Amino acid sequence: MKSYTINELNRMNQSLFTKTLGDIFEHSPWVAEGAWASRPFEDKEQLHEAMLNVVKQAHEDRKLKLIRAHPDLGGRLQMSSMSVNEQRQSGLSDLTVEEYAEFQACNTEYTRKFGFPFIIAVKGKSKAMILEAMKYRITLEKEAEKQQALRQIADITRFRINDLIITNNGGDQPMETSTAKRTMHYGKGDVLVYRTFAKPLRVQPVPESTYTGTDNVIFALNVKISVWGDILLTSFTEGDNTSVVATDSMKNFILRHTADFTGNTVEAYLRHMATLFMDKYTHLTGIELSAERIPFDSVRVPLGEDSFADSGLVFRHSRNESGVFTFKMERGETGYEVLGHSALLSNLHLIKVKGSMFAGFVRDEYTTLPESFDRPLYIYLNIGWEYADYEDAVGEGEAKYVASEQISDIAHTLFHQLKSPSIQKLIYDIGLRILERFPQLGKVWFESNNRTWETIVENVPGSEGRVYTEPRPPYGFQGFSLTQSDLEEARNVLEAAASAELK
Repeated sequence: MKSYTINELNRMNQSLFTKTLGDIFEHSPWVAEGAWASRPFEDKEQLHEAMLNVVKQAHEDRKLKLIRAHPDLGGRLQMSSMSVNEQRQSGLSDLTVEEYAEFQACNTEYTRKFGFPFIIAVKGKSKAMILEAMKYRITLEKEAEKQQALRQIADITRFRINDLIITNNGGDQPMETSTAKRTMHYGKGDVLVYRTFAKPLRVQPVPESTYTGTDNVIFALNVKISVWGDILLTSFTEGDNTSVVATDSMKNFILRHTADFTGNTVEAYLRHMATLFMDKYTHLTGIELSAERIPFDSVRVPLGEDSFADSGLVFRHSRNESGVFTFKMERGETGYEVLGHSALLSNLHLIKVKGSMFAGFVRDEYTTLPESFDRPLYIYLNIGWEYADYEDAVGEGEAKYVASEQISDIAHTLFHQLKSPSIQKLIYDIGLRILERFPQLGKVWFESNNRTWETIVENVPGSEGRVYTEPRPPYGFQGFSLTQSDLEEARNVLEAAASAELK
């Protein structure tokens, strides 16, 4: 597709201008024709605003005709070259027989209900995300969905104009979609969600763990949502709530659309919910969602003599460590952009009753702590990780998904096996093992607290036992992160040491 500068467009007569921009609004050259009179345009944003104003001022019948000019997603009908390219990039031109049938069924149901095709700005969205959005929007009322369709057309045409117009000596800049550099967000916390019988999860096993997945009979989360956008500024400065989505509405949105979720991981759930929310409220710029997995364990019940098995019906609320997951994204020039993501195993509490060391540290006039070569070690530990490619966390396949239970089991195993000279060395070795087992991770990090008990009685006669009490209120803490480059460096050190021994 040929590109133009804004100055080149400004110099065009009405006929050439209309021909050049006629497909920006699908099969509706009247929009470009009407916008021509607003020349000259300073930039892309002003051009786009002029075209949107033509649509806003049009008769309702003409707006409806504009909506109906768009093709079915995943369909085989004639469409503009821009639509062909957009659908190809989202995988909609390469559907399987089963996927095509599902899209056609949803398209038919949607069109029958509303009288116009489903419209969504597909840039940056996978076919699974698009199908999820379609299933959700079928539930809306007709007038609300008509306005949603027009908002999606505004997004589609903004992307197309950004693709069409190039920078002219620095004068034409991409349309600004990010918020100003100020703290400005709001949201809702402690949204407790209890979904039963979600899709089961199966993961690849690792040597340190017996965990291979979960039936997800109880998919329980504590969710927090935060949103932002420049349009919200007047709600802070003037008390203008016309663009404010009530936090109670946020809560209800999350609760109701948890039923729409067809995946099996918290990461996929967060992206699903973030995408639906941003598709619904298109005036917002960005969203951050976090969720803590509320753990439940199946109780063991007798099957017969000397035989027990998981109930599958009765569960107990576990007080053990839990997974905390975050997902952050904004609208960008090419669709939704992931700004950040993470997973965290929170509040892992481990006590090793013997076999830990701490010696050789700096000793001076302030030192009262004795050296120890066989002490108990009680730590509070948070372990976080990020994927090098977020699709590994949310993809339809499960081969590269990293479960928090496996992270926990690796920590358990290394804590058991190693006689570490310090907590710092312990978390370093755990980090290397995690990166080795999961090369799809780009980074792993630790936050640890030393909560080791204070010794009261060194020896209990006739026993290995000792007597301890809680430590004094001040506690030591450590923070550390590792990447795949650290793992590579550690391997090189080991190889060099092995070579030296052979010589």
